[in-house]
Amino acid sequence: MFDKILIANRGEIACRVIRSARQLGVATVAVYSDADRDALHVHLADEAVRIGPAEATQSYLDIDRIINAATMTGAEAIHPGYGFLSENPKLVEACQAANIVFIGPPADAIRAMGLKDAAKALMHEAGVPIVPGYHGDQQEESFLAERAGEIGYPVLIKARAGGGGKGMRRVESSKDFGAALDSARREATAAFGDDQVLVEKYVDHPRHIEVQVFADNHGEAVYLFERDCSLQRRHQKIIEEAPAPGMPENMRRAMGESAVRAAKAVGYSGAGTVEFIVDASHGLNPDRYYFMEMNTRLQVEHPVTEAITGHDLVAWQLRVAAGQPLPVKQEELSINGHAFEARVYAEDPDRGFLPATGTLTYLNLPEEVARVDSGVRMDDVISPYYDPMLAKIIVHGADRATALNRLSLALKACHIAGCKTNVGFLTRLARLPAMVSADVDTHLVEKHIDELIQSDEPPFEAIIIGALCASGFAVKPSGSEPFDTLIGWRHFASARHYVHLSRGDKTWQLELVSDIEGSVKLWLDDREVSARVTRADANRIRVIIDDRQLTTGLYLDITSVTLFIDGETWRFELPDHLSGEGDSEAAEDIVRAPMPGRIITLKVAVGDHVTTGDTLAVIEAMKMEHALKATRDGTIEGVSVATGDQVEEGAIIISLAKESG
Repeated sequence: MFDKILIANRGEIACRVIRSARQLGVATVAVYSDADRDALHVHLADEAVRIGPAEATQSYLDIDRIINAATMTGAEAIHPGYGFLSENPKLVEACQAANIVFIGPPADAIRAMGLKDAAKALMHEAGVPIVPGYHGDQQEESFLAERAGEIGYPVLIKARAGGGGKGMRRVESSKDFGAALDSARREATAAFGDDQVLVEKYVDHPRHIEVQVFADNHGEAVYLFERDCSLQRRHQKIIEEAPAPGMPENMRRAMGESAVRAAKAVGYSGAGTVEFIVDASHGLNPDRYYFMEMNTRLQVEHPVTEAITGHDLVAWQLRVAAGQPLPVKQEELSINGHAFEARVYAEDPDRGFLPATGTLTYLNLPEEVARVDSGVRMDDVISPYYDPMLAKIIVHGADRATALNRLSLALKACHIAGCKTNVGFLTRLARLPAMVSADVDTHLVEKHIDELIQSDEPPFEAIIIGALCASGFAVKPSGSEPFDTLIGWRHFASARHYVHLSRGDKTWQLELVSDIEGSVKLWLDDREVSARVTRADANRIRVIIDDRQLTTGLYLDITSVTLFIDGETWRFELPDHLSGEGDSEAAEDIVRAPMPGRIITLKVAVGDHVTTGDTLAVIEAMKMEHALKATRDGTIEGVSVATGDQVEEGAIIISLAKESG
């Protein structure tokens, strides 16, 4: 076994590798960019080395800096994690040249599986089923459009390099093909430096089921069963489970054996995942699964496999890379119960899942009821430079229903303030009837999006508790003198308070009257409510509203109050009455950046006439493209940016001439 390894990654996966390495008695070296100087993985590692500025291209993607850090610290091996350089064969070759072990597969295996077109041809030769489509080298638009017509719409355009939904576009008809191809190529170039694509038949009722494989350097390989990753948004996974619900044993065996053949066909070593698209239009059948790609690394969702098999896959990676054989044979592996993983992201589901930034002013993750893999702490700054995942919530149960209930409870206990997150969205998804009944496919989120987006109207109880917090009733009185405990009390008369809460463009005004006993009467829209705070501390309040008792998580600061109620997060602004009236510009006259990012395309110039829905510019954030569209007809009056500019959230991009009259 190694004495010391370097982890060429950051965040959650770096922390995860450190934990397993420590259990094996292996010292760890972290690397960090300027943006991650105080990050959790830096704190947990035995040593840490700065490798450059915040931009990934100058730090986490710089092979020379990674190798230099390993050489400097005497690390014997490098663990790449996932993302960044994890599937770059040049890192493997650089490790070999420096006499450092790469904890992963050989460079040739990564290359063989790195380009989807070549990989599918190889899999076809190995007897692994593939999706009908065009996987060749000809890339002229007219030629690809012709192939799409032959395959039959809808089709899927996919970048031949990389994964994670980047460079992927579904196309419904020939008239949309050209624009979708251009967009997919731009995104693929930005993410992978390769604009070549393949075109495949789009499966109408698809399930995304993948198989975990593991191979050693002694010719042995096993599969550790399957994971269902069908719950996705923007082609990226958000909840995964293992095993796949409804999976027949003969299909499980067929898919597992196909995955092992795929690994052996490329001389694989270490952890890998073979991803299949499954046509579930007639249930799960062993003749309806097709190879999509192989991820030549550890997957984000590996914890659900660990939960159902009882094996530490990171420890396996270290042992195999150190030359040890696989610890078990195929017949010794079995499935125990059911597991789910939910990915908590800094993103805004109400705005198309745009990445969010901010400071984690409050962070309470449900470590008492779930396994939590995270790379962030309270007061960390979520920047626009890296993937916005904050944590993974992993639960296990004797059966699927038990595990899903535990997931719902864990998400309810996940309280985060300071930036937008998808916790409420995940909670609603876990409770969705189709999810409960296991009627899942990759369209589930899209089909039920209206049910999954948070209501604009907070519950009545949230407004009442928000008003109590804003008026001081959520603060536990300090001091031992009698008058220290009399919040809002006045001699000879009941005290009156007036509280304003706002959320978006809506404001609530409440009148509160308290008495010496600590009870409060509130009026909202002519409705009278009786409330009493029975317990309060910094982040939790128990309130009796009329005859109902509620316990709620909270975070209160000088400008806002955030409540965590039954898995939902409700944030109310406390208006600053001393501030001005604000920006008088009409919102529809100004197009602003919805998040920090880089302008990659400008479609208009001053003087151009546009109509509602026209794409005016394209901004890139987290390697994903987001189109900025006109909200009304008009004439372009100003363009405040140039292609290539880095902009902050809220920056003015384009302005339209004000409408006359």
